[in-house]
Amino acid sequence: MQSVLTMNQPGAQFLMMGNEAITRGALEAGVQFCSSYPGSPSAEILSLLAATAKTCGHYAEWSTNEIVALEAATAASFAGLRSICIMKQNGANVAADFIMSLGLSGCRGGLVMIFADDPASHSSTNEFDSRNLARWAEIPLLEPGTFQEAKDMTKWAFELSEQTQSPVIIRSVTRICHGRGNVVLGDFLPKKQANKLGQWDKLIALNPLHPFTHQKLARIQEIFETSPFNSYTGPENPELLIITCGTGWYYSREAVSRLGVTDRVGILKLGTTWPLPRKLVKSYLEKCPRVLVVEEVDPFLEQNVMVLAAQEELLVKFFGKASGHIKGPGGPGTGELNPDVVMDGLSEVLGVPRPRRTDVVVDPEKDINIPARDLTFCAGCPHRASFFAAKNALEIDGRQGVVMGDIGCYTMGGAKAGHFLLSSLFCMGGGIGMASGMGKLEQFGFDQPVLAMAGDSTFFHACLPALVNARWNNSKMLFLILDNEATAMTGFQPHPGTGQTAMGEKGVPFSIEGICQAMGADVHIADPYDVADTTEKIYRLIQQPGVKVLILRQTCALVQSRRGPKPRVWVEQDICLGDACGCGRFCSRVFGCPACIWDAEAGKARIDEVVCNGCGVCASLCPQGAIKVEGRV
Repeated sequence: MQSVLTMNQPGAQFLMMGNEAITRGALEAGVQFCSSYPGSPSAEILSLLAATAKTCGHYAEWSTNEIVALEAATAASFAGLRSICIMKQNGANVAADFIMSLGLSGCRGGLVMIFADDPASHSSTNEFDSRNLARWAEIPLLEPGTFQEAKDMTKWAFELSEQTQSPVIIRSVTRICHGRGNVVLGDFLPKKQANKLGQWDKLIALNPLHPFTHQKLARIQEIFETSPFNSYTGPENPELLIITCGTGWYYSREAVSRLGVTDRVGILKLGTTWPLPRKLVKSYLEKCPRVLVVEEVDPFLEQNVMVLAAQEELLVKFFGKASGHIKGPGGPGTGELNPDVVMDGLSEVLGVPRPRRTDVVVDPEKDINIPARDLTFCAGCPHRASFFAAKNALEIDGRQGVVMGDIGCYTMGGAKAGHFLLSSLFCMGGGIGMASGMGKLEQFGFDQPVLAMAGDSTFFHACLPALVNARWNNSKMLFLILDNEATAMTGFQPHPGTGQTAMGEKGVPFSIEGICQAMGADVHIADPYDVADTTEKIYRLIQQPGVKVLILRQTCALVQSRRGPKPRVWVEQDICLGDACGCGRFCSRVFGCPACIWDAEAGKARIDEVVCNGCGVCASLCPQGAIKVEGRV
């Protein structure tokens, strides 16, 4: 795909993923500084920008977290360079402190922020609607509704940013980021040279600048009035007006077509959603007294249009999330949209029958029995062994220790995959922050051991301030750092501990143990594959006072499998006693590795050698020694 991203053939058309289209738009705009922290559904954008950096002459980095990424991109903008910062909706929360001031300062070189929201939380803990940040921070907001717009909006956003000296937010969603569609390429704009900052150039964001922010927004609103990203289709005076944005446009078009009401319903698609193009929206509200608003996730657009109607004293009846007409299985304001959701609301508002699909293979009225599949760790994942060791250590201790969780692959440790061990799950760095407070509760009679868990990438992202706090206040807690040498959950992107940058440059990796030792913590290292030793160390450390750190270091099984052949693991059928062993089918049911399978016909365990990644932990735990590992005595 890299050749298409860098291809200088304006007018050529290619099938592109939404994230690829956004990348192409940034490249066509002549972007020069790119920063991000990996998070789905946005991770591919920076990966592609890093892959094309040397060819196209820009700079790209995986920053330690989102607020640092945005601060770095803003600095490049102040130097006159076109800059882009990419993050998912959770990351926008991390960067919110800086974002709230950014609207005051403005920018010089074009500064574009990509917020990739995750409705229905496919790979997130929440489905926070990041559009609210644009309104709070008074920063213009664009929402692409097609893959072509994803590219064109990104390119235009840089021009808008420089024209108004305001940062611009582009809000995408999972179905745009990871969907695919045809995209026509444009031409590449020339890159700029950095400007020197003069002695009197002060880069500040103070409240006296607030009136200038409002002046910019007024100017941007006028620009939005004639934006080509806003469009209308339908009758001149519709019976019902749909106002929509983003993915809602696709779904609305399909719903109107399937209900056969194209002659009764008009669709006003808005690509510029904050500030609202007031004159444009008003002109359509005056033509139709009934409006259905279709959007994901919050009623952001709905509320803004309703405020406009009230201010203009227009008598309009609104339908949408607030009225309960646009709702998913969890109710209004939750989950993703789809054509059926829109069709249900449209059918109810218009009073037309909802057609039943006749082209489905399975009768929707009948129950469909699909075998349940638990979310679990990959075969050979060191996290499985880490959770098993922690569980055993806490069981031996007997005081019902609590484990404060974090965001990453190990989030699954709160369910069956990790023996339901996690007691909390909020945000990156939240586990150790909560543990630092819980570890100070002895004087109030709290006597349970306190543990926190986080991964190596999360450690650099958000755990350092909380670890400083815990050490400074001498909190009694154990911090388990699950170091698998990668940002595994989002695609194995490098971080400061891996010794490689986004652009492939080698360097000296940051030492997690060195950082923790410099803070004065009691630091230890264990191999989670050695379950007995890890269990003993966890048990011993939770008996001791103060801040302890145990780094559980073992390469991610998927990363290791790419480095070379994996050892063969198998079950000696003559040794395995099956149910007669009394192990409770340990390898397949208790330890839960997906490569360990219970053969019901044989009444014994076996190893799926295709799935197995050769860690051999099951061999060390088998009570009969029936599991063998190639090359291991």
